[in-house]
Amino acid sequence: MIEKNFITSGRNTIIHKIRKFDLLIVNGSKPVVIISNRGIGIYKGPIPRKRSEAKKAYQEVVDVSAMEVFGEEKTLLFVQALDNKEYKIDYSKVNTNSFIKIHQDNYV
Repeated sequence: MIEKNFITSGRNTIIHKIRKFDLLIVNGSKPVVIISNRGIGIYKGPIPRKRSEAKKAYQEVVDVSAMEVFGEEKTLLFVQALDNKEYKIDYSKVNTNSFIKIHQDNYV
């Protein structure tokens, strides 16, 4: 079994586990979101095609529609990040200030 750098909770929550690795959240053709130990943002770089490439770059690609994650694309996603904040990613509001918002300032 492969150790993952995240866990899922409920129907639409991703919890970032390991500070050393950044998560690249892929949700269909929507913008890719990066979660690091410093926060969250829109990822502009190339997405690693292989798991080994991602590991070398200290990244993990999380495909929301993969069966081992949620099995379908999501419109609303919550991310508990290592900066002790929970973020709400609303894919219906791409290209607005409401796309990524702080949902809870301290979730721990």
